[in-house]
Amino acid sequence: MTSKPRIIVTVSSDGQINAETEGLLGEACLDYIAVLEDLLAARTVESSYTADYTRVRADVHAVETHRDVERA
Repeated sequence: MTSKPRIIVTVSSDGQINAETEGLLGEACLDYIAVLEDLLAARTVESSYTADYTRVRADVHAVETHRDVERA
């Protein structure tokens, strides 16, 4: 089961904002930096990649094969 992508935004008591993506694999998370900066009227000071950055989505397809067996 695949979870929906999420952005978790945390605001500390001193006003510092932290945002983390969850369920976005590869470079897809980078598209949200500018969006968050616009929505929060903020500027990114520091960023880092999570383990999801190096992961890729795998599409698995079931393949069914049939073999005709000759009966003697």
